[in-house]
Parts: sequence; C-alpha cells; structure tokens
Amino acid sequence: MGLDFLEHGADFEAAISATGFGRFHFCLLAITGLIYADTAIGITIVSFVLPAATCDFRMTSADKGWLTAAPMLGMVIGSYFWGCLADTKGRKIVLVSTLLLDGFVGIFSSFVQILPIFMACRFINGFAVAGAMGICFPYLGEFQATKYREKILCWMEMFWTLGVILLPLFAWAIIPIQGIRMEAGSFSYDSWNWFVSACAVPSLLLGFWLLTFPESPKFMMECGDYDDALACLKTIYKQNTGDDPDNYPIKSLKEKQRTVSVASQSSQKSVRSLSMRKPKDLKRLFSEIWVQTKALCRPPYLKYTILTCLIQFGLTTSYYTLMIWFPELFNRYEEYEHRFPNTSASVCDVSSVVVDKDSSDPFDCEKIIDQSVYMHTLIVGLACIPTSLWLPLCVHKLGAKFFLIFSLSCAGAVTVGLLFIENSTQNLVLSCIFEALTSLAISLVFCVLVDLFPTNLRVMAAALSLTAGRGGGLIGNLSFGYLIDINCVVPIVVFAAFLFIAAALCFLLPKTGQEALD
Repeated sequence: MGLDFLEHGADFEAAISATGFGRFHFCLLAITGLIYADTAIGITIVSFVLPAATCDFRMTSADKGWLTAAPMLGMVIGSYFWGCLADTKGRKIVLVSTLLLDGFVGIFSSFVQILPIFMACRFINGFAVAGAMGICFPYLGEFQATKYREKILCWMEMFWTLGVILLPLFAWAIIPIQGIRMEAGSFSYDSWNWFVSACAVPSLLLGFWLLTFPESPKFMMECGDYDDALACLKTIYKQNTGDDPDNYPIKSLKEKQRTVSVASQSSQKSVRSLSMRKPKDLKRLFSEIWVQTKALCRPPYLKYTILTCLIQFGLTTSYYTLMIWFPELFNRYEEYEHRFPNTSASVCDVSSVVVDKDSSDPFDCEKIIDQSVYMHTLIVGLACIPTSLWLPLCVHKLGAKFFLIFSLSCAGAVTVGLLFIENSTQNLVLSCIFEALTSLAISLVFCVLVDLFPTNLRVMAAALSLTAGRGGGLIGNLSFGYLIDINCVVPIVVFAAFLFIAAALCFLLPKTGQEALD
C-alpha cells in the first residue's frame, strides 16, 4: 500500500489544480484581504487617537512619542514570535489567535483610564497585528495553483487600500460626535474610546469567521499529515465545483522528504500535534524553531533572507516615518500660511515653525480636530486605488520584480521632491503619490517572499523581514524629530537614499510567480 501511494500519489501542484478555481478561493481572498485591511487599520489607528485622547490622558509631547512607538515595538517583537509558531503549529490557528488577541485587547484598551496601561495595550495590539500581517500572505498563497498565485496575492494590495480609506471614515464618523461622553467619578468614556472599540470589532469577527476555514493543505503535507491534506483538498473541490467530494480525481498524495527538520523526521508525531503545556513537547517545538531559524541563515536561503530584510528595512523605515510626518507637515503649513498669507515656503522654512501652544490649554482640551485632517487622510487612501488596480491586472505581463523596482525608485524621487514643495497642496499631492507607491511595494515584498522560501520557512522568513522593517520604522520615528530640527535636508536625503538602495537591491531578486511552490 505504501509503495502504491509513492508511485501513484499526486504532488501538491497537481492536487490543488484538480480542485479548480472558484467559490472557495474567492471566499479565502475575501477573508485574508479583510485581515490585511484590518492590519492597515491597526497600524495607523494611533494617528487619530493621539489628538483626540491628549486631553483625557494629559499627554505631553514625550508621551505622544512613546504612544506612537508602543505598537511599533510590539510589532518588532511579535513578528518573529508568531512566524515561528506559524511554521511549526500551523497558519490558521496562529492567525486566529492573533486576531482574537488584537480584538479583545483593543476593546479592553478603550476602557483604560491610565496612560501607561493604555500604552501597554497598544504594544500588545502591535504584537498581534504583526503576526496577522506576516501570516495572511503565505496562508492565501498556499491554496493557489501557480498560474493564479501571483495575481491573487497582488489583489491583496486593494484590501490594504480599503483599510487606509476605512480608517479616516470610521474616525470622521465617530470622533467628532458630541454628547456621547459617559462619566462616572474618575471614569470617562468619550467618542475616541468608542472609535478605539469600533476598530477592534473587525478583528474579533474575522477571527471567528476564520475558524470556518481549513488549515493550509501545503503546510499539512509538509508536516506529513497527508490524510488531513487530502480531506481539505476534497472540501475545496466540493465548494468550487458543487460536486461530490468523493469524485475528486486525486485519490492519494505523493509523500516527499520531510523538511520540517530532523527532529520531526525521526518522530512519528506531527509537529502540529505538539502540546505547548508538556515540557517534552515544548522542548521539541523550540528545537524545531531553532533548526528552521538556522536554515534561514544558511545557503541557499541566506542570500534571500538578507535581501528581503534589507529591502524591508529601507522601505518600511521611510514609509512609517514619512507617513506619520506628512500630517504634521500639513499642520505646520496651515500654521505658516495663517501667519504669512500668500507666501510660499520650503519644507525647511516650515519645519522651523514651532506651532504655538496655548498656555491656558496645554492638553488641547478645547481643541476640536479639524475636518481637513480626516479629508486629507481619506484623499491619500483614495489615491492608492489606481496603483492597487494596476498591479494585479499587469503583474503577469511585467512581473512583481518590475513593480518593486518601479515603485521604490519613484518613491525615492518623490521623497527628494519634498525639498522643492512650496505649499500645503503640493505636500498633499506628494504624500498621495508616496503612499500609493510605498504601500504597493510593501505588498509586493510579501508576494515575492511566498515564492522565495519553502513552506516550512515561509512565514518565518516573512516575519524576519517584518522585524527588520518595523525595527527601522521604530528607529526612524524616534530619530526623525531630532534630525528635522537639527537640519531639515538630512533626514529627507537619508530616507530617499534608503528607497533608492532598496530599489537597487531588488535587481538581485529572481523572477517569481513562474514555478510551483516548494
């Protein structure tokens, strides 16, 4: 029987192709896409919470800096933690865990009245979001046949754009509402608390919805769980074709050399079934993680590990720092144009403007967030739609590598263009182009990663590159404020150089999307 299985079993590519392409794949794209949109909301929610919560938390400028850094620090630590678990315990279970953790902590944080505890909650949110962001691309990619994979993964960029558009709409709909503030003694619950709570609900809904989806069949085959993988493929076949699962043409799957490490090969017990409560199983799980981490740092994967980490570092440092800086720059232009009407000014002139604090209202308790803040963020999100549509429609003709090089090079040029803008309108136009190009590049790095690494290392590799990127974002945010005040030209030139270097490194990447997944 075993020999018959080896002789006549189908490999993964043949097995997934035999399921067809239909309803299941569209539902899977919908849920993974919405998870990606949810991470976009989770990453940028603080930009709306900061001005709204300043009064309730009595926040100083230093407090605001730490609140911005907290979720980023959570991402740095969370990326690799969840990546290791997803490559040993499974994609689905870890993805569900990250979503439920993010949702429950998000709702809890909306009731918190003490700033350090609120910061700790935002840290945990960042910790969870990093896991969801790193896993959703490999999870989606491992259900696709080669001819659909690259195009399907590129549609994920459209969902990121959806998240960037939904966030200012949520904020605009909830934060300006007057009269929904609840107070009881020292406890208060204002419109911004409702906003934080509302943004956490999608994570919970998506987490519970994901429970109805199967584990990745590619991952199950990698763990040696061929019966489970075959049952999963039959379910996909039924959903796509409406036919009886017993009519699925593949009757057995081809066994391959197990790559989930020596420890797994020597044991009959699947890595997925290891209990995290048993010391012996936990020890084996850590040995798995260590073996796989070493594999990422050795040929033939070392080159791609270094490349993807460097590209993510250059791209994400520039993206997070400048996207947080653009609204601040816009406020300074408004202040400058108010003080000196009909006067053009460079970024350097505007950067030297310190927005006056009203000493009678140091915590902005009387201040209402200007409607233009929501409008400008919405315009930036809407500007991403053309590139989000262009990518999946043309990726087969031009390739992900072309789009990566194009988007990073143009984003670098846009960053240099910051030195030449003279008013707030030009600042808005450049921030729209910058967001459209850099968010495109971030999604593309994940698309390329799915093809570069084998199943047992895929999420870990994505997590490692995410860690490098978020680490860069953290450094960029903490240093940018100091640099811009010392010399305005230096940080702009540094971030433009990061983007150009990342674009140059993309030339070293192989062409992807042509071969079956390893």
